Amino acid sequence: MASQWRNWARDQACRPAAIETPGSRAELVEVLERAASAGLPVRASASGHSFTDVALTDGVMVRCDRLGRILAVDRASGLVKVEAGIVLGDLNRRLDELGLAFENLGDIDRQTLAGAISTGTHGTGARFRSISAQVEAVDLVLADGSSLEISAMGDRAALDAARIGLGALGLIYAVTVRTVPAYTIERVDSPRPLAEALARLDELDHGSDHFELYVFPHTEVALCRESRRTDDPPRPRSPARVYAQEVILENWAGGLLVEAGLRLPALTPRLARLAAAVTGRSTTIDRSFRVFASDRRIRFTEMEYAIGREHAAEAVRRVLEVAARPEHRVAFPIEVRFAAADELMLSGAHGRDTCYVSVHQDRRLDWEPYFRAVEAIMDSYEGRPHWGKRHFQAAATLAPRYPRWDEFAAVRDRLDPGRRFTNAYIKRVLG
Repeated sequence: MASQWRNWARDQACRPAAIETPGSRAELVEVLERAASAGLPVRASASGHSFTDVALTDGVMVRCDRLGRILAVDRASGLVKVEAGIVLGDLNRRLDELGLAFENLGDIDRQTLAGAISTGTHGTGARFRSISAQVEAVDLVLADGSSLEISAMGDRAALDAARIGLGALGLIYAVTVRTVPAYTIERVDSPRPLAEALARLDELDHGSDHFELYVFPHTEVALCRESRRTDDPPRPRSPARVYAQEVILENWAGGLLVEAGLRLPALTPRLARLAAAVTGRSTTIDRSFRVFASDRRIRFTEMEYAIGREHAAEAVRRVLEVAARPEHRVAFPIEVRFAAADELMLSGAHGRDTCYVSVHQDRRLDWEPYFRAVEAIMDSYEGRPHWGKRHFQAAATLAPRYPRWDEFAAVRDRLDPGRRFTNAYIKRVLG
């Protein structure tokens, strides 16, 4: 058996029969040939930023750390082909050197490109879609070692499946993404009364290119993050200011809040109100990829659901009521983001403008009762779980929520009929 593998949060672990690190398409094919000869299942682990057991396997685990090259750049069209193992933060910097950028990104840039699209990673913005929706082609290596480059021109159904494929269709060797000219964002973080923020959600969301809010349980203050594209030149923050804001304030101080709540749970409401009270207004003007990304050092576990945009304010109020129950001991804020509708088969935003509601908990606590209570709320809105974050759904409960569920199953039957790319998570959620 190979060494034990753990995810970023250290709450998922497995001991695969083998861990492979191919450095080329040819080596990726050899990995699959060896797995087939041994009759072993195959999973890709990416960078381990999923909180579910989506990457776990007792078969062959493929790590694509050595597949990080840019293969082709077409400046005229903005299409860039890259190997699947490239880390988003590295890709963003290299794109910026080329004068290019993603039109939208999430707030973490430590994932690999393949991992991010396979689980439906997204950012925020009423007019913008997920990272997966910015994919124009996917180069897969199938269970028999054959290569298949999927694009809208050749096989649109397979592309709409592979752009959020959960690793269940094949191993992704390369991805062609649609980029835009590099741009600058002005982000303003400011506290607002919670009642005002929820009442003005439509105005705030549509008044910014990218809008999100955070609110601590037990408080009546929302931190609103409003980002707009600007022609002003970037004004990068000094390394000292970045360290003070993202490491000391957001991580160390946040960690102290979590630790205090863990050891003295009765103090959690008071500490949450203190954290909300010291939140001030700040402005950042910089290249988009640097504004989008945050440095997360506190290890937690997380659940996120996608619901119809029209339910946002009501759902947030209901989740806050659950989070405020003393038995749940919640010291983390609720995070609220938005996305435009898309057509991808397993997308949380499929067919509807979407609000994403995310809840977090210290992984050392009994997080399940809190998450189950929040999931019950999301079920009432036909919520769709983020594939890389905690949830308790199975194929029977998921299928009715995705209009193209049967189409995805048909693509999977076609590309992986022998179910080489499966594990317990895939069996549970796809059937």
